[in-house]
Amino acid sequence: MTVARDHLTRSGTLLVATMETAVPKLNEARDLTERFLSMIRGKAGADLDAWITAARSSLPAAFVAGITKDLAAVRAAITETWSNGQTEGQITRLKLIKRQMYGRAKIDLLQARLAGVSASR
Repeated sequence: MTVARDHLTRSGTLLVATMETAVPKLNEARDLTERFLSMIRGKAGADLDAWITAARSSLPAAFVAGITKDLAAVRAAITETWSNGQTEGQITRLKLIKRQMYGRAKIDLLQARLAGVSASR
């Protein structure tokens, strides 16, 4: 659903064509998914309301319901230039280290391990 049609292999193209013929709603869902991805990539937050209206009665309706629950945050995520990706990456790294050490030591070993990771960078 998220791979551009011109990036599909020959067998992938045949599979998608067969699926779209058998289940027409998948074709509509694929088009809506492509519109949503291009809206995000193009930072076109103005198109969000029209997309929600079009997608509300289609297969990704549950996804649309989730978007409408926090519409302001979704609109900001599409239009704003900054991201919290660096913060999320650091949190994920810290959680990974904590999970690896679960039950082995206390905070002093965790601090030493984190200091060692930071120093080696």
